[in-house]
Amino acid sequence: MTVDRSEGFGERLLGLLLDRAHEMPPELIAPLVAEEVTRIGGRDVSVLLQDYEQLMLMPLRGRRLFVEEPQPVSGSHAGTAFLEAKTIEVDQDGGTRMFLPLLDGSDQVGVMAVTLDVVDDDDRRLLRRLAGLVADMVVTKDSYTDVFTLTRRRAPMSVAAEIQWSLLPPLRMAVPQVELAGILEPAYDVAGDSFDYALNEDVLHVAMIDAMGHGLSAAVMATAAIGAYRHSRRSGVGLSGIYAYMDEVIAAQFGPEQFVTAQMMQLDVRTGRLRWVNAGHPWPLLIRGHDDIRQLHGTTTLPVGFGGQEPVVSEQTLRKGDRVLCFTDGLVEEHRSGGKEFGLDQLTSVISEVSLRHHRVRPMVQDLSHTLKQARGGVTTDDATILLIEWRGGTADHLATLD
Repeated sequence: MTVDRSEGFGERLLGLLLDRAHEMPPELIAPLVAEEVTRIGGRDVSVLLQDYEQLMLMPLRGRRLFVEEPQPVSGSHAGTAFLEAKTIEVDQDGGTRMFLPLLDGSDQVGVMAVTLDVVDDDDRRLLRRLAGLVADMVVTKDSYTDVFTLTRRRAPMSVAAEIQWSLLPPLRMAVPQVELAGILEPAYDVAGDSFDYALNEDVLHVAMIDAMGHGLSAAVMATAAIGAYRHSRRSGVGLSGIYAYMDEVIAAQFGPEQFVTAQMMQLDVRTGRLRWVNAGHPWPLLIRGHDDIRQLHGTTTLPVGFGGQEPVVSEQTLRKGDRVLCFTDGLVEEHRSGGKEFGLDQLTSVISEVSLRHHRVRPMVQDLSHTLKQARGGVTTDDATILLIEWRGGTADHLATLD
């Protein structure tokens, strides 16, 4: 029997799925997706979600789902589809196994895999759209179920880490003008590190913080700092005003002995004009190719909570393709027992090495974090967080024009 896989059929199929999804309990998403895939002759449907360390893709279990073994992010077909955000097709006996990235907006949630006897462009178009809808459903339902969160875990998580992960925005955001991606270590025990961002019209707002101490107390302080950052940012104040409000909140709530180092940035995605305030935080690095890596120095002020004077706003005009790496001090201050600190020179060397292997932001962040951990001897006694921003320029106007 010939299966209708035209765009009209695909629209009806996706519409049916969307109509049902509104009231669909989370545990029934997988059976529904598997049912819809069988309508185009697909079989062995798997949904793989990224784990918190971004090392493995973990299989979602559910009725009618084909449960694969966990797949490594590096070195597997599923991992390539995840990191590169593109469909990977692998010929197998009796058909073609397709690995499709689950994209929520531009953030990679995981991968959907399905096998078809024969694949044509109609199948590719329909499955790509279906994977996007599945990603949206996973993210939407995740707000009121633990099913997807538990699938992603490969180790017990501390209470502090629970707080931090619930606070974070998506780990990746991309539009034509700019892309960013971040990662936290140790994923299951992170406490005081966090970051936040928002793209408001032509300005990308970014903050990275490192709250003093460890454990639950650091997580609570980080939560207050990010909350103060968001509140002041949404109130429309400038970088100096953001620092002042965060400083006031931390001092009032935690007293004169507690502090948060912070870095607040604003990037004009049209012009590449980057402005930032540094509050006792490690300077960001400008990465211009793989062999031009330098610190973005400026004038620093006291950490948030210490009542510093009005900060000086530093500036740098980026070139298209420039990347800016923000990080916390755990990345460079780690050292083996009796040894020297890892240090900025080693960090720069590793960045140069990793940037040769990756042209895309998300794979570079993932590889950079794990390579740095190995270079530190696999030790992470302090939080070590990185956030990488790439400025591309141009506009996104073409996305608002229908052909």
